[in-house]
Amino acid sequence: MPTYQYKCKECGYLFEVFQSMSAEPIKICPKCKAPVKRLIGPGSGPIFKGTGFYQTDYKNKETSSSSKGTTSSTKETTSSAKEITKNSS
Repeated sequence: MPTYQYKCKECGYLFEVFQSMSAEPIKICPKCKAPVKRLIGPGSGPIFKGTGFYQTDYKNKETSSSSKGTTSSTKETTSSAKEITKNSS
């Protein structure tokens, strides 16, 4: 249920009311009984649920994939060096 903001047209009193979307808007100021106007609020921000929305969700995956690539290329270089040494002997 959203929170609606109202402002009195006479006294300028600002107040918020937590009510359902289907409820009738308030028409009378609780302070001076004058008519009120419902204001347009900013609304709530987006809600990100689940994985993939934060930088830290991918941090471990990138680190492990880059380290695997380095390890495999190091192994290839080492095995190539061994073959060259065997062929030279």
